[in-house]
Amino acid sequence: MTISENSVVAFHYTLTDDDGNTIDSSAGGEPLHYLHGAGNIIPGLEKELVGKKVGDNLQAKVSPAEGYGEMIPEMIQQVPKAAFQGAPELEVGMQFEAATQDGGRVPVTITAIEDDTVTVDGNHPLAGKNLNFDVTIESVREASEEELQHGHVHGPGGHHH
Repeated sequence: MTISENSVVAFHYTLTDDDGNTIDSSAGGEPLHYLHGAGNIIPGLEKELVGKKVGDNLQAKVSPAEGYGEMIPEMIQQVPKAAFQGAPELEVGMQFEAATQDGGRVPVTITAIEDDTVTVDGNHPLAGKNLNFDVTIESVREASEEELQHGHVHGPGGHHH
């Protein structure tokens, strides 16, 4: 069976940046399971997996537009340190949730601290980066009706209700 719409796929992967630094990997752990066509993984990788089968190995380079998006400069803001009253000692790399103008919440990461000013970035940490995947397909099967209705994988490696 090849990977197509409504397939349940399990794959091992190593994700690196353009300098060859490993960002994430399933090596030594369980493969990643997803429902193909349900938006469970980034679009660029999902496109590269179409037509692959168990045992296939591939390298996929995913552009920011097909990954986590381009960097949006407006999502980087400087805020007064006083806005973090009650928070633990602030450090670069800490993550918080910030309120948006429409009442939503967005995760932000502290990228700099200078005197009484904290720079926070609401972009995804991988926004603006090319993503280089080394993938091995471990299994492919048809999704169950329940998985299709719920939009995600159930059972081992997936969601348990």
